Formats: sequence, C-alpha cells, structure tokens
Amino acid sequence: MRRSNYRGDWGKARKAAGVTSEPHFHDLRHTGNTLASTAGTSTRELMTRMGHSSSRAALIHQHVTSDRDRAIADRLGP
Repeated sequence: MRRSNYRGDWGKARKAAGVTSEPHFHDLRHTGNTLASTAGTSTRELMTRMGHSSSRAALIHQHVTSDRDRAIADRLGP
C-alpha cells in the first residue's frame, strides 16, 4: 500500500475524529496490538494477528498502558 493511496483519507479521518496530533497510519498497528494484549491475548496470538514471525516483532508493537500497570500493581498487593 502506498502512502499516496491513503494519506488524504487518513488526514480527513483524523480531523473528523477530532485527533489534533499527527499519529501515523502505522501507529494503528501499535494501538491494535496494545488493545489486544490488554484483552488477554497471548504473545503467539498477537504474532498471528499481526503477521509477525518473531515474538520480538510482536512486542515492539505492544505498549504498556497505565491502566494495565495499575491492575498489575493491585494484584501484587500492598
């Protein structure tokens, strides 16, 4: 997929959604993987979902969320 094929539509979609910063289209892969991981998917499931052949690639597209970090801390106890 070439950037010129979707750049204009991506800009219009961002504007319509009220997104004032300039996230890149590829950032959606990171967001999708992060949301899937917070839903409890395994690394293997993330790899399959994203078409990655290594766990390293899957982890690069996955980020820590403050909600998840807080949930882990709560489970560890006081």
